[in-house]
Amino acid sequence: MIQALRGMKDILQPQSERFVHIVETASEIAARYGYDYIETPLLEETALFKRSVGESSDIVGKEMYQFIDKGGNDVCLRPEGTAGIVRAFIQNKLDKRGGIHRFYYHGPMFRYERPQKGRLREFHQFGCESFGESSVYEDFTIILMIKDIFDALGIGYSIKLNSLGCPECMPGYRESLVRHLVDIRDGLCEDCQRRVETNPIRVLDCKNGSCKEALASSPLIVENLCETCDADFRRLTKMLDSHSIPYELDPKLVRGLDYYTRTAFEFVSDEIGAQSAIAGGGRYNRLVEFLGGKPTPAVGFALGIERIMELVKLPEKGRHGIYLGVMEEEALDTILKIAHNKRKSERVFVEYSKRSLKAHLKAADRLGARVCAVIGEEELKDSLVWIKDLETKEERRVGFDQLD
Repeated sequence: MIQALRGMKDILQPQSERFVHIVETASEIAARYGYDYIETPLLEETALFKRSVGESSDIVGKEMYQFIDKGGNDVCLRPEGTAGIVRAFIQNKLDKRGGIHRFYYHGPMFRYERPQKGRLREFHQFGCESFGESSVYEDFTIILMIKDIFDALGIGYSIKLNSLGCPECMPGYRESLVRHLVDIRDGLCEDCQRRVETNPIRVLDCKNGSCKEALASSPLIVENLCETCDADFRRLTKMLDSHSIPYELDPKLVRGLDYYTRTAFEFVSDEIGAQSAIAGGGRYNRLVEFLGGKPTPAVGFALGIERIMELVKLPEKGRHGIYLGVMEEEALDTILKIAHNKRKSERVFVEYSKRSLKAHLKAADRLGARVCAVIGEEELKDSLVWIKDLETKEERRVGFDQLD
Protein backbone atom coordinates (compact mmCIF):
# COMPACT_ATOMS: atom_id res chain seq x y z
CA MET A 1 0.00 0.00 0.00
CA ILE A 2 1.38 3.42 -0.99
CA GLN A 3 1.31 5.91 1.88
CA ALA A 4 1.99 9.62 2.25
CA LEU A 5 5.66 10.51 2.57
CA ARG A 6 7.10 10.98 6.06
CA GLY A 7 6.31 14.43 7.38
CA MET A 8 3.48 14.99 4.90
CA LYS A 9 -0.11 14.46 5.99
CA ASP A 10 -3.61 14.47 4.55
CA ILE A 11 -6.03 16.96 6.07
CA LEU A 12 -9.45 15.39 6.60
CA GLN A 13 -12.43 16.14 8.80
CA PRO A 14 -12.53 17.27 11.54
CA GLN A 15 -9.10 18.91 11.01
CA SER A 16 -10.06 20.21 7.57
CA GLU A 17 -12.88 22.20 9.20
CA ARG A 18 -10.34 23.81 11.53
CA PHE A 19 -7.96 24.44 8.61
CA VAL A 20 -10.62 26.22 6.54
CA HIS A 21 -11.78 28.22 9.58
CA ILE A 22 -8.23 29.47 10.21
CA VAL A 23 -7.65 30.50 6.58
CA GLU A 24 -11.06 32.16 6.20
CA THR A 25 -10.78 34.03 9.52
CA ALA A 26 -7.24 35.27 8.85
CA SER A 27 -8.09 36.23 5.25
CA GLU A 28 -11.15 38.20 6.30
CA ILE A 29 -9.21 40.13 8.95
CA ALA A 30 -6.29 40.83 6.57
CA ALA A 31 -8.74 42.18 3.99
CA ARG A 32 -10.18 44.53 6.62
CA TYR A 33 -6.66 45.88 7.12
CA GLY A 34 -6.38 46.65 3.39
CA TYR A 35 -4.47 43.57 2.21
CA ASP A 36 -5.10 41.91 -1.18
CA TYR A 37 -4.65 38.21 -1.92
CA ILE A 38 -1.54 37.08 -3.82
CA GLU A 39 -0.62 33.61 -5.11
CA THR A 40 2.96 32.67 -5.99
CA PRO A 41 4.42 29.40 -7.37
CA LEU A 42 5.42 26.51 -5.11
CA LEU A 43 8.56 26.07 -7.21
CA GLU A 44 11.17 28.83 -7.44
CA GLU A 45 14.82 29.21 -8.43
CA THR A 46 17.07 28.07 -5.61
CA ALA A 47 19.04 31.32 -5.92
CA LEU A 48 16.01 33.25 -4.66
CA PHE A 49 16.25 31.66 -1.22
CA LYS A 50 20.03 31.62 -1.08
CA ARG A 51 20.04 35.39 -1.58
CA SER A 52 17.13 36.15 0.75
CA VAL A 53 16.97 33.57 3.53
CA GLY A 54 20.78 33.32 3.53
CA GLU A 55 23.20 30.54 2.55
CA SER A 56 24.35 30.20 6.15
CA SER A 57 20.84 29.46 7.43
CA ASP A 58 19.75 25.92 8.27
CA ILE A 59 16.85 26.29 5.83
CA VAL A 60 19.15 26.75 2.84
CA GLY A 61 22.01 24.59 4.13
CA LYS A 62 20.04 21.57 5.33
CA GLU A 63 16.30 21.71 4.76
CA MET A 64 15.38 22.73 1.20
CA TYR A 65 13.83 20.33 -1.29
CA GLN A 66 16.30 21.24 -4.03
CA PHE A 67 16.86 19.57 -7.40
CA ILE A 68 17.84 20.14 -11.03
CA ASP A 69 14.77 20.03 -13.29
CA LYS A 70 14.61 18.59 -16.81
CA GLY A 71 15.61 21.94 -18.26
CA GLY A 72 18.79 22.01 -16.18
CA ASN A 73 17.48 24.68 -13.79
CA ASP A 74 18.44 24.65 -10.11
CA VAL A 75 15.03 24.85 -8.41
CA CYS A 76 13.44 24.12 -5.04
CA LEU A 77 10.07 23.88 -3.36
CA ARG A 78 9.52 27.09 -1.42
CA PRO A 79 10.59 26.76 2.25
CA GLU A 80 8.91 30.04 3.24
CA GLY A 81 6.61 32.64 1.72
CA THR A 82 8.23 36.07 1.93
CA ALA A 83 10.98 35.64 -0.69
CA GLY A 84 8.49 34.60 -3.37
CA ILE A 85 6.25 37.58 -2.61
CA VAL A 86 9.25 39.93 -2.90
CA ARG A 87 10.26 38.28 -6.19
CA ALA A 88 6.72 38.83 -7.53
CA PHE A 89 6.76 42.43 -6.25
CA ILE A 90 9.94 43.15 -8.21
CA GLN A 91 9.08 41.10 -11.31
CA ASN A 92 5.78 42.95 -11.70
CA LYS A 93 7.61 46.29 -11.29
CA LEU A 94 5.60 47.31 -8.25
CA ASP A 95 8.83 48.64 -6.69
CA LYS A 96 9.00 51.20 -9.55
CA ARG A 97 5.42 52.43 -9.02
CA GLY A 98 5.90 53.65 -5.46
CA GLY A 99 3.04 53.82 -3.01
CA ILE A 100 1.94 51.20 -0.50
CA HIS A 101 1.33 47.58 -1.55
CA ARG A 102 -0.10 45.07 0.92
CA PHE A 103 -0.59 41.36 0.25
CA TYR A 104 -1.81 38.32 2.15
CA TYR A 105 -1.18 34.70 1.14
CA HIS A 106 -1.66 31.16 2.36
CA GLY A 107 -0.39 27.83 1.14
CA PRO A 108 2.07 24.95 1.58
CA MET A 109 5.78 25.32 2.34
CA PHE A 110 8.40 22.55 2.34
CA ARG A 111 11.39 21.87 4.60
CA TYR A 112 13.25 18.59 4.96
CA GLU A 113 13.53 18.46 8.74
CA ARG A 114 12.75 15.97 11.48
CA PRO A 115 8.95 15.71 11.77
CA GLN A 116 7.47 16.38 15.20
CA LYS A 117 4.24 17.66 16.68
CA GLY A 118 3.20 20.84 14.87
CA ARG A 119 6.21 20.66 12.54
CA LEU A 120 5.96 18.77 9.23
CA ARG A 121 7.98 18.59 6.03
CA GLU A 122 5.00 19.96 4.15
CA PHE A 123 3.32 22.58 6.28
CA HIS A 124 0.99 25.51 5.65
CA GLN A 125 1.40 29.18 6.43
CA PHE A 126 -0.77 32.25 6.36
CA GLY A 127 1.15 35.48 5.99
CA CYS A 128 1.05 39.18 5.15
CA GLU A 129 3.64 41.44 3.54
CA SER A 130 3.52 45.25 3.43
CA PHE A 131 5.76 47.20 1.01
CA GLY A 132 6.49 50.92 0.82
CA GLU A 133 5.68 52.05 4.37
CA SER A 134 8.71 52.86 6.51
CA SER A 135 6.85 54.08 9.59
CA VAL A 136 7.06 51.96 12.73
CA TYR A 137 3.30 52.46 12.96
CA GLU A 138 3.06 49.83 10.22
CA ASP A 139 5.02 47.40 12.44
CA PHE A 140 2.54 48.11 15.23
CA THR A 141 -0.43 47.61 12.89
CA ILE A 142 0.93 44.23 11.74
CA ILE A 143 1.21 43.10 15.38
CA LEU A 144 -2.32 44.40 16.02
CA MET A 145 -3.62 42.41 13.04
CA ILE A 146 -2.06 39.16 14.31
CA LYS A 147 -3.60 39.86 17.71
CA ASP A 148 -7.01 40.25 16.05
CA ILE A 149 -6.55 36.95 14.19
CA PHE A 150 -5.61 34.97 17.29
CA ASP A 151 -8.33 36.64 19.36
CA ALA A 152 -10.90 35.70 16.69
CA LEU A 153 -9.63 32.10 16.71
CA GLY A 154 -9.75 31.92 20.52
CA ILE A 155 -6.00 31.28 20.86
CA GLY A 156 -4.02 32.43 23.88
CA TYR A 157 -0.54 33.84 23.28
CA SER A 158 2.24 36.06 24.53
CA ILE A 159 4.40 38.38 22.42
CA LYS A 160 8.20 38.53 22.32
CA LEU A 161 9.80 41.64 20.88
CA ASN A 162 13.25 42.81 19.83
CA SER A 163 15.03 45.19 17.47
CA LEU A 164 17.78 43.92 15.18
CA GLY A 165 19.10 47.35 14.31
CA CYS A 166 20.04 48.60 10.84
CA PRO A 167 23.13 48.87 8.60
CA GLU A 168 24.31 51.78 10.74
CA CYS A 169 24.29 50.08 14.14
CA MET A 170 24.51 46.36 13.26
CA PRO A 171 28.17 46.27 12.04
CA GLY A 172 29.53 47.62 15.34
CA TYR A 173 27.37 45.22 17.34
CA ARG A 174 28.41 42.31 15.13
CA GLU A 175 32.09 43.04 15.83
CA SER A 176 31.59 43.11 19.60
CA LEU A 177 29.49 39.93 19.44
CA VAL A 178 32.15 38.09 17.40
CA ARG A 179 34.84 39.07 19.91
CA HIS A 180 32.67 37.62 22.69
CA LEU A 181 31.88 34.45 20.73
CA VAL A 182 35.54 33.81 20.00
CA ASP A 183 36.22 33.94 23.75
CA ILE A 184 33.49 31.38 24.55
CA ARG A 185 33.82 29.32 21.37
CA ASP A 186 34.72 26.09 23.16
CA GLY A 187 31.38 26.18 24.99
CA LEU A 188 29.34 26.41 21.80
CA CYS A 189 27.82 23.57 19.78
CA GLU A 190 29.30 22.60 16.40
CA ASP A 191 26.70 24.56 14.41
CA CYS A 192 27.30 27.72 16.45
CA GLN A 193 31.07 27.42 16.12
CA ARG A 194 30.54 27.43 12.35
CA ARG A 195 28.15 30.39 12.58
CA VAL A 196 30.76 32.51 14.36
CA GLU A 197 32.42 32.87 10.95
CA THR A 198 29.36 32.81 8.66
CA ASN A 199 26.50 34.47 10.57
CA PRO A 200 27.27 35.27 14.22
CA ILE A 201 23.86 36.85 14.92
CA ARG A 202 22.20 33.45 14.39
CA VAL A 203 24.16 32.03 17.34
CA LEU A 204 21.78 33.94 19.62
CA ASP A 205 18.90 31.86 18.21
CA CYS A 206 20.42 28.50 19.20
CA LYS A 207 18.17 26.28 21.33
CA ASN A 208 21.06 24.15 22.63
CA GLY A 209 21.21 24.31 26.44
CA SER A 210 25.00 24.63 26.66
CA CYS A 211 24.95 27.46 24.10
CA LYS A 212 22.26 29.31 26.02
CA GLU A 213 24.38 29.08 29.16
CA ALA A 214 27.53 30.24 27.34
CA LEU A 215 25.65 33.16 25.77
CA ALA A 216 24.20 34.44 29.04
CA SER A 217 26.72 37.29 29.19
CA SER A 218 26.83 38.11 25.46
CA PRO A 219 26.40 41.75 24.35
CA LEU A 220 22.85 42.70 23.30
CA ILE A 221 21.79 44.54 20.16
CA VAL A 222 19.21 46.65 22.03
CA GLU A 223 22.09 48.15 23.99
CA ASN A 224 23.86 49.11 20.75
CA LEU A 225 21.07 50.62 18.64
CA CYS A 226 21.65 53.83 16.74
CA GLU A 227 19.53 56.86 17.63
CA THR A 228 16.96 56.23 14.86
CA CYS A 229 16.49 52.51 15.64
CA ASP A 230 16.29 53.20 19.36
CA ALA A 231 13.65 55.92 18.85
CA ASP A 232 11.60 53.63 16.59
CA PHE A 233 11.76 50.75 19.06
CA ARG A 234 10.73 53.00 21.95
CA ARG A 235 7.84 54.34 19.88
CA LEU A 236 6.69 50.79 19.11
CA THR A 237 6.73 49.70 22.74
CA LYS A 238 4.93 52.90 23.73
CA MET A 239 2.13 52.16 21.24
CA LEU A 240 1.79 48.60 22.52
CA ASP A 241 1.59 49.95 26.08
CA SER A 242 -1.03 52.53 25.13
CA HIS A 243 -3.20 49.81 23.58
CA SER A 244 -2.73 47.55 26.62
CA ILE A 245 -1.06 44.83 24.53
CA PRO A 246 1.31 42.90 26.81
CA TYR A 247 4.73 41.89 25.47
CA GLU A 248 8.10 40.67 26.66
CA LEU A 249 11.37 42.20 25.53
CA ASP A 250 13.62 39.39 24.31
CA PRO A 251 17.03 40.84 23.36
CA LYS A 252 18.16 37.48 21.92
CA LEU A 253 15.21 37.08 19.57
CA VAL A 254 16.73 37.14 16.07
CA ARG A 255 14.30 34.96 14.04
CA GLY A 256 15.57 32.20 11.77
CA LEU A 257 15.99 34.17 8.54
CA ASP A 258 18.78 36.52 7.48
CA TYR A 259 16.68 39.29 5.95
CA TYR A 260 15.23 40.88 9.10
CA THR A 261 16.22 44.39 10.24
CA ARG A 262 14.88 46.54 13.08
CA THR A 263 11.61 45.13 14.47
CA ALA A 264 11.47 41.38 15.13
CA PHE A 265 8.64 39.66 17.00
CA GLU A 266 7.13 36.29 17.82
CA PHE A 267 3.76 35.22 19.12
CA VAL A 268 4.27 32.18 21.34
CA SER A 269 2.05 29.64 23.08
CA ASP A 270 2.86 27.39 26.02
CA GLU A 271 0.18 24.90 24.90
CA ILE A 272 2.13 23.19 22.10
CA GLY A 273 5.28 22.00 23.84
CA ALA A 274 8.86 23.04 23.13
CA GLN A 275 8.13 24.46 19.67
CA SER A 276 6.24 27.42 21.11
CA ALA A 277 6.31 29.96 18.26
CA ILE A 278 2.94 30.16 16.50
CA ALA A 279 3.62 33.30 14.44
CA GLY A 280 6.54 35.58 13.79
CA GLY A 281 7.86 38.30 11.59
CA GLY A 282 9.36 41.73 11.46
CA ARG A 283 10.83 44.38 9.23
CA TYR A 284 13.08 43.63 6.21
CA ASN A 285 13.86 47.00 4.64
CA ARG A 286 16.78 45.78 2.49
CA LEU A 287 15.39 42.56 0.99
CA VAL A 288 13.80 44.15 -2.10
CA GLU A 289 17.13 45.78 -2.90
CA PHE A 290 19.07 42.54 -2.26
CA LEU A 291 16.90 40.78 -4.85
CA GLY A 292 17.48 43.44 -7.51
CA GLY A 293 14.62 45.83 -6.90
CA LYS A 294 14.41 49.48 -5.96
CA PRO A 295 15.11 50.04 -2.22
CA THR A 296 11.73 49.59 -0.53
CA PRO A 297 10.83 49.39 3.17
CA ALA A 298 8.85 46.28 4.05
CA VAL A 299 7.41 44.42 7.03
CA GLY A 300 5.48 41.17 7.34
CA PHE A 301 4.67 38.02 9.27
CA ALA A 302 3.67 34.38 8.87
CA LEU A 303 1.76 32.03 11.14
CA GLY A 304 1.97 28.24 11.05
CA ILE A 305 -1.46 26.72 10.45
CA GLU A 306 -0.54 23.24 11.72
CA ARG A 307 1.02 24.85 14.80
CA ILE A 308 -2.30 26.37 15.86
CA MET A 309 -4.74 23.73 14.58
CA GLU A 310 -5.33 22.13 17.98
CA LEU A 311 -5.54 25.50 19.74
CA VAL A 312 -8.40 26.86 17.63
CA LYS A 313 -11.79 27.15 19.27
CA LEU A 314 -14.36 26.50 16.55
CA PRO A 315 -17.57 28.52 16.81
CA GLU A 316 -20.54 26.54 18.04
CA LYS A 317 -22.48 25.35 15.05
CA GLY A 318 -26.06 24.09 15.21
CA ARG A 319 -27.69 21.83 12.68
CA HIS A 320 -27.61 23.21 9.16
CA GLY A 321 -28.53 22.09 5.69
CA ILE A 322 -31.27 19.90 4.30
CA TYR A 323 -31.27 16.14 3.78
CA LEU A 324 -33.31 14.84 0.82
CA GLY A 325 -34.32 11.20 0.38
CA VAL A 326 -36.88 8.96 -1.31
CA MET A 327 -38.98 5.97 -0.32
CA GLU A 328 -39.90 5.33 -3.96
CA GLU A 329 -37.33 5.25 -6.78
CA GLU A 330 -39.74 7.10 -9.07
CA ALA A 331 -39.33 10.18 -6.85
CA LEU A 332 -35.54 10.42 -7.31
CA ASP A 333 -35.70 12.73 -10.34
CA THR A 334 -37.94 15.13 -8.39
CA ILE A 335 -35.57 15.09 -5.40
CA LEU A 336 -32.58 15.86 -7.63
CA LYS A 337 -34.38 18.88 -9.15
CA ILE A 338 -35.26 20.15 -5.67
CA ALA A 339 -31.65 19.63 -4.54
CA HIS A 340 -30.26 21.65 -7.45
CA ASN A 341 -32.46 24.63 -6.60
CA LYS A 342 -31.84 24.42 -2.83
CA ARG A 343 -28.05 24.37 -3.35
CA LYS A 344 -28.25 27.94 -4.60
CA SER A 345 -28.78 29.05 -0.99
CA GLU A 346 -27.84 26.24 1.41
CA ARG A 347 -26.03 22.97 1.96
CA VAL A 348 -27.87 19.90 0.66
CA PHE A 349 -27.33 16.17 1.24
CA VAL A 350 -29.01 13.73 -1.17
CA GLU A 351 -29.48 10.02 -0.57
CA TYR A 352 -29.95 8.26 -3.91
CA SER A 353 -31.04 4.91 -2.52
CA LYS A 354 -34.63 4.01 -1.64
CA ARG A 355 -34.84 3.74 2.19
CA SER A 356 -37.37 3.60 4.96
CA LEU A 357 -38.38 6.82 6.72
CA LYS A 358 -36.59 5.67 9.88
CA ALA A 359 -33.36 5.08 7.93
CA HIS A 360 -33.58 8.51 6.31
CA LEU A 361 -34.10 10.21 9.68
CA LYS A 362 -31.09 8.42 11.16
CA ALA A 363 -28.92 9.42 8.19
CA ALA A 364 -30.05 13.07 8.38
CA ASP A 365 -29.30 13.13 12.11
CA ARG A 366 -25.84 11.64 11.60
CA LEU A 367 -25.00 14.31 8.96
CA GLY A 368 -26.13 17.14 11.24
CA ALA A 369 -28.83 18.34 8.85
CA ARG A 370 -31.42 20.79 10.13
CA VAL A 371 -34.23 19.46 7.93
CA CYS A 372 -35.05 15.95 6.72
CA ALA A 373 -37.22 15.95 3.58
CA VAL A 374 -38.56 12.68 2.15
CA ILE A 375 -40.88 11.75 -0.71
CA GLY A 376 -42.85 8.55 -0.24
CA GLU A 377 -45.58 6.88 -2.27
CA GLU A 378 -48.37 9.13 -0.96
CA GLU A 379 -46.31 12.31 -1.27
CA LEU A 380 -45.35 11.49 -4.85
CA LYS A 381 -49.00 10.95 -5.76
CA ASP A 382 -50.01 14.30 -4.21
CA SER A 383 -46.89 16.27 -5.37
CA LEU A 384 -45.87 16.81 -1.73
CA VAL A 385 -42.72 16.46 0.37
CA TRP A 386 -42.75 15.28 4.00
CA ILE A 387 -40.35 17.37 6.06
CA LYS A 388 -39.19 17.35 9.67
CA ASP A 389 -37.20 20.06 11.46
CA LEU A 390 -34.68 18.03 13.47
CA GLU A 391 -34.24 20.83 16.03
CA THR A 392 -37.86 21.80 16.71
CA LYS A 393 -39.22 18.29 15.82
CA GLU A 394 -41.99 19.97 13.80
CA GLU A 395 -43.38 17.79 10.98
CA ARG A 396 -45.42 18.87 7.96
CA ARG A 397 -46.03 18.24 4.27
CA VAL A 398 -45.52 20.93 1.64
CA GLY A 399 -45.71 21.16 -2.12
CA PHE A 400 -42.68 20.65 -4.33
CA ASP A 401 -42.66 24.33 -5.25
CA GLN A 402 -42.78 25.40 -1.59
CA LEU A 403 -39.62 23.45 -0.80
CA ASP A 404 -37.57 24.42 -3.83
